[in-house]
Amino acid sequence: MGFYQDIDYKLVCVTNRHLVNGDFYLQIQNILKSQFKPDMLVLREKDLKEDEYRIMAEKVIKICQGSGTKCILHYFKNTALSLGADGIHLPYSKYMNMGSAEKRQIGIKGVSVHSVEEALNAQKASASYIMAGHIYKTACKEGLEPRGIKFLKEICATVNIPVYAIGGININNARECIEAGASGVCLMSGYMHK
Repeated sequence: MGFYQDIDYKLVCVTNRHLVNGDFYLQIQNILKSQFKPDMLVLREKDLKEDEYRIMAEKVIKICQGSGTKCILHYFKNTALSLGADGIHLPYSKYMNMGSAEKRQIGIKGVSVHSVEEALNAQKASASYIMAGHIYKTACKEGLEPRGIKFLKEICATVNIPVYAIGGININNARECIEAGASGVCLMSGYMHK
């Protein structure tokens, strides 16, 4: 269940364990039981090496099993394949360099895009969804100007796969993203700080 009952959209939790005050795995469990349970959880712990990430991913996949929330791993496609994750989320260049045989092995394929051209290319390359951002000012992208709602509208009008808005999104501005055409919104601090 999302913030609003009158519109249809998805919530995506993007993790950052450094924002959690307490036990990260307990936080994930609480998120999956919360009123705002996400449709997808992207395990995005960018500072970990692959072997460290794999240990964390195994635990998080187990926590997500049976919850109704899809567990999407980030960056490490071999880990995603070997652990049988629901999907993988990749930076644009990493996704575009993947072979089509590899892509076929992965269920849900998410791609981060920062332009209309990237969005179109990702769609042509069989992406299941794209994350477009960053839309609003966010501490994650300190000093970088947000791309704004106009950018989000252009992306949503150009592709016919789900677009999830990311960057500085909260309960106060999520509706604006949905009304711009996004299929859903991604939240990091909103989930990690609870």
